[in-house]
Amino acid sequence: MTGEMVRADNVHKSFGSLEVLKGIDLVVKPGEVCCVLGPSGSGKSTFLRCVNHLEKINAGRILVDGELVGYRERGGKLHELAEKDVAKQRRSIGMVFQRFNLFPHMTVLDNVMEAPCRVKRENKAEVRDRATGLLERVGLGSKMGNYPGQLSGGQQQRVAIARALAMRPKLMLFDEPTSALDPELVGEVLDTMKDLAADGMTMVVVTHEIGFAREVGDNLIFMDGGVVVEQGPPREVIANPQHERTRAFLSKVL
Repeated sequence: MTGEMVRADNVHKSFGSLEVLKGIDLVVKPGEVCCVLGPSGSGKSTFLRCVNHLEKINAGRILVDGELVGYRERGGKLHELAEKDVAKQRRSIGMVFQRFNLFPHMTVLDNVMEAPCRVKRENKAEVRDRATGLLERVGLGSKMGNYPGQLSGGQQQRVAIARALAMRPKLMLFDEPTSALDPELVGEVLDTMKDLAADGMTMVVVTHEIGFAREVGDNLIFMDGGVVVEQGPPREVIANPQHERTRAFLSKVL
């Protein structure tokens, strides 16, 4: 393992004439929790999707655990990888979205087992043991035979986290994982994420949960208009933001 789990160098991303990312630089060390804050449209979710090449970048480079994501370098030029090679890279990067994206026709247990069995072709009995343990870990051991439609939003999101962990990723990306939840269900998902952080999982979390960022984050990035405006230890940035834009944003959400 390198000393850096994620490294972004001068990352640019446009959709047509709209420039969404305007030169993002970021380093996340192994075991760190990096929280990304910012207003809607600041480029947070787009950046996260670039980290596992769900979006292709227009310039710059992103490395995960020392390996270029989505490209290989030859003769000083970047050449895009074939889709099957990108898919292989994605196996080690777990992602949890705002929407849970569970298979409605499969039980909770089958949802968690699906990718390791189908994508990695792992032994079914071993995957079942791992999936059972993960569901118990996220507090859903009694719901394994249920279908997603029988669960609350918070429970479905915890299943989605277990499903991502079943692939044994070295990095977890969370794209506003609590924003679609009723307020009283947010805590159970954040508790699961806190446990993951305590276990040393490297995490990049796009969130509006300031308390989570303050309590669990090692590094806080504030983005606006496609650039990193400010970054530093979460408690320092939240208590004493240096940039006027950060101050204005925090004054509205705190």
